[in-house]
Amino acid sequence: MDGSTTKMHTATSLTCSSRFGRLRRVSSALCLAAWLTLCASQSHAVRIKDICTIEGVRENQLVGYGLVVGLNGTGDGSGATFTNQSLASFLRRNNIRVDPTKLQTDNVAAVIVTASLPPFARQGSKIDVVVSTLGDAEDLKGGTLVATPLRPVGAPANRSDLVYAVAQGPVSTGGFAASQGEAAVVKNHPTSGVIPGGGLVEREVPTSFATKSEIDFVLRNPDFTTASRIAQIVNASVGQGAAQARDSRVVSVRVPGGGTDERVRFIAQVESLEVSPDSPARVVYNERTGTIVMGSNVRISTAIITHGNLVFEKQSTPANIPVQSLTPPGTQPILDKTSSIRVTEERGDLQVYEEGVTIGEVARGLNALGVTARDIIAILQSLRECGALQAELVPM
Repeated sequence: MDGSTTKMHTATSLTCSSRFGRLRRVSSALCLAAWLTLCASQSHAVRIKDICTIEGVRENQLVGYGLVVGLNGTGDGSGATFTNQSLASFLRRNNIRVDPTKLQTDNVAAVIVTASLPPFARQGSKIDVVVSTLGDAEDLKGGTLVATPLRPVGAPANRSDLVYAVAQGPVSTGGFAASQGEAAVVKNHPTSGVIPGGGLVEREVPTSFATKSEIDFVLRNPDFTTASRIAQIVNASVGQGAAQARDSRVVSVRVPGGGTDERVRFIAQVESLEVSPDSPARVVYNERTGTIVMGSNVRISTAIITHGNLVFEKQSTPANIPVQSLTPPGTQPILDKTSSIRVTEERGDLQVYEEGVTIGEVARGLNALGVTARDIIAILQSLRECGALQAELVPM
């Protein structure tokens, strides 16, 4: 029997001071982080349309309940009573009265239909819909969705006047399910599918876009500095007083009078203006996956970081115990294990950081310590507790 070895490693220690040391041993992984930092430090300007949305110009979620018919025995079983009731109701609307308990629904599946109604959608426009099984149907392949009214999310089901679209058509699953005996093969998700262009818009969403005197640009990432820069850029381009930053998220822009075409040209002009967005210093980490993302504004105060591993090694060696004379003949030797433990402490590297070093220097310095991603997370947490990390530490 071979010997077995067990190892355990310690975490990281950290202290604060005012000395300075050189950073070495940069690996390819953190070279990439430093390169990304260099790109971010150049602070390239981006278009306003890439960091803002226009208030009121958005999608609306639609949902409906329907039936998929024409399945090849892969529909809901007898346990899905709501499918029987829905099918009986559908037949009743077509002047056919049946007993729901006597219906066989192997070829029918109850489904939830969802869709997104894009902004400025007109009557007759086509939208994509997603169909998902509600019962125990095994496969929607080959099925056809019966005309299903789609209403806004949260609307009462008995308000037939709130139907904004109607969905119907053959379902495309992009997968399959096959079984024989106990063997089964499933590709993708055959219990969910799409109908490209299967939704027909019946009602338009009212909007005040053509009558509003001001257009509100909403930042995707709220920031007072970015909002102020957007207002300055717009005022410099279209005239002073045209834009005003309301808060960290909204910048109001006064629209000149004129027809709709002129308003569209004005908004297109504002959207095309470029601005350099700002962001708070933030470090986001995921300890489960070992992912660390640092913003370009992350800085640390003067600090010393030391990282050393303590290795505990336990080794077991088999040994033969002689067979006593009183044991029966032919008895095999008894195996025993003798264990030994060795403790080895690796040399701890000491790195000193000056006040206000950049994220690239932080990345190179942490790599110089030869640490893993999870060790870096522990070091960042220690830096925050020490008060040396000038950034928000956000776990995921």
